[in-house]
Formats: sequence, C-alpha cells, structure tokens
Amino acid sequence: MPKPKSTFSTTTIIFFILAISSSLPVHSATFPADIAALRAFKSAVKPSSIPPTSCLATWNFSGDPCAVPRITHFTCGVTCAADRVVQLTLDSQGYAGKLTPLVSKLTQLINLDLGDNNFYGEIPNSISFLPNLRNLILRVNSFTGSIPRSIANLRSLETLDVSRNSLSGSLPNLNSLAGLTRLDLSYNKLTGSIPKLPPNLNELALKANSFTGSLTKSSFDGLTRLMVVELSENSFTGTVEPWLFLLPSLQQVDLARNAFTGVAVDKPPANSDSELVAVDLSYNKMEGFLPVNLPEYPSLRSLSLSYNRFRGPIPWQYSKKGSSLRRLYLDGNFINGSPPAGFFSGEGAVSGSLGDNCLRNCPVNSELCLKSQKPASICQQAYGGKPKS
Repeated sequence: MPKPKSTFSTTTIIFFILAISSSLPVHSATFPADIAALRAFKSAVKPSSIPPTSCLATWNFSGDPCAVPRITHFTCGVTCAADRVVQLTLDSQGYAGKLTPLVSKLTQLINLDLGDNNFYGEIPNSISFLPNLRNLILRVNSFTGSIPRSIANLRSLETLDVSRNSLSGSLPNLNSLAGLTRLDLSYNKLTGSIPKLPPNLNELALKANSFTGSLTKSSFDGLTRLMVVELSENSFTGTVEPWLFLLPSLQQVDLARNAFTGVAVDKPPANSDSELVAVDLSYNKMEGFLPVNLPEYPSLRSLSLSYNRFRGPIPWQYSKKGSSLRRLYLDGNFINGSPPAGFFSGEGAVSGSLGDNCLRNCPVNSELCLKSQKPASICQQAYGGKPKS
C-alpha cells in the first residue's frame, strides 16, 4: 500500500521557520560606532528639555537605531542606509544642550539639521570629519564662538545655515567649498570683511551682523550663479560699484541699513538678459543724484532708495514708457522738482512712496504722495539757501 501523504504543507513549514527565527536574539543592524555617536549625542542634551512626545524621547538604545520596522524606538530623527546613519534631523522641540564632538563618528552622515532648538556652546571642530556632509543646518539656536575654519574641509557641503545664533569673529575662507550653493549666516555677531566666496553660490545671506569695509569685486569674482545677495543691517561702507549689478544670474540685492555713501551703476549691455528683479539700497548715507541706469535693467520691478541723501530731480528713465518698474520707494531724501506725470497714469503707473522729499506738485490723491514733503526751510538749507525767517 502507498504511504500516506504528509499533513504538513509547504506554507506550514515556512510558518514554523519564521516563528523560530523571530524567537532568536536580534543582532545589531547599525554600525557600532554610529550607535556610540548617537548615545553621546543624546547624552549631551539636557533630559529636562526632551518632551515625552519628541523624537529624542524615542531614542531608546534597548532597540537598534537602524532596525525596521520602527514602532516604539527611534521612530524619528534618524535615517539609515543599510547599517549606517545618513541623516540626523531633529524636530523643533526646544532641545537644550551641546553638540557633542563625537558626532564626527557618523562618517556617512549626509544631512545634519538641528534647527529651531536651544543648542549652545561652540560648534565642534570635529564636524570637519564628516566627508559626506551636504547640508549643515544649525539655524535658530544659541551657538557661540567662531565659525570653525575646519568647515572649509567639508568638500561635499551644499548648504551651510547657521543663522540666528550668537556666533562671533570673522568669516572663514570657504572658497574651497566648490559645491556650496547656499550660505546663510544672518543674525549673528560676525565681524570683518567678506573673503573670497565659494564659486557656485546661488544665495548669500549675511544680514544683521557687524561686517565692515567695502564690497570688493575680488570677493565676488567668478560667481556666475549668484542669484540672491542679502547684506542688509551691517556696517558696510564705500560706494556700491557697477560690477555688482552686472553679475550674470543676479535677481535680488538687499544692501539696506548699512553706511554706503554712494552707488554707481553702468547701463546694462544692449539686449541684456539680466534677471535683476529687486534692489534695496534704503537707509544708507548715499549722496548725489539718483542713479539713472538702474531703471534700464529690463526685469527690474522693485527699487528702494529710501532715506539716503539723494538730491536733484527724478530722472526721466524712472518713468520711461515700457519700463518694468512697478514699486518705487524714494521717500526720505532731498529730491526736488516735479515727479514725472507717467507715475500716476496709464501703463507706467507705479506704487511706493515719494514722500518726505522736496518735491513740488505731487498729487495728493496718489498713494505715492501720501507722506507729506519736507518743510521748505529744510529744503532751502539742503540746497545751500538760507531758511526763511
């Protein structure tokens, strides 16, 4: 007689194998040095600043950082590729503590983002030992000390954002960072002048520091991809020279609230493909006549020259037929004469302000003229006359 067939199906056998496998001890899936670095990172954060519902609260080392699925442990904050940590991105929970130098042991790290927290102390020099780091984002914290010069060794870096901290000292030379496209050091206490800048920058933001000196062409030489220059609220001096506006990819320039004394602007080349859209030179100490060539830039839509010491009439180029200019702020100067009629009607109508000047016949029913003009006595003094008694 034939033997009876086994009652165990292939599916049943697989089930038993999986059940036995799941009961075996779990081996670490994460590179040991990465685990040690994550332990050190969390240990450097004050426990009282870790909310129970936050990412760091789930960093329980009884589980493995890179193991999946992540149900209760390391549910966020850490991203892995195979057995290596490649991303450390914290939520904005007000974590307070120092950035441990041992973060440098995460040698495969691509993104480090601790933004919008309360980390303090110095940025460790050892951060330069992260050869694959592309994005270093430490904005809105309380870091002090200088920007480590060793950051220049991060040759893969694309974004450096340490804005809104309390960093001081001079800006290190970062020209070796050929891949850097975005540099934001705004709202710190940095001093000195601007060194040679990385060649492929798209965005430069140094707003609200204590930088001094003039803007030199050598610092910006070769920056063919630079689109945004944000240098407002510093102590820059001298004349803003024509080369700045001729940078080939430039779209926005904000140099407001500095101590510039003049601006020189060359006429753009014929058939220029300039993408310059907005220029803000307000709240400086610029003197002389209004720059006649700025409105000649074919894409310029917003121009602010408010609260300087400009004088003379408004050039006809500012109301030229077909001009792209739509927002114009000239208030707070000593401009005289009558404003161009084209400002107030038809295709050339613009918004903004012409108030607090020495203009005549500024239509009171126009938004441009809502702010009143200076008293005649002040205007007479500004132009060398004697005030009326």
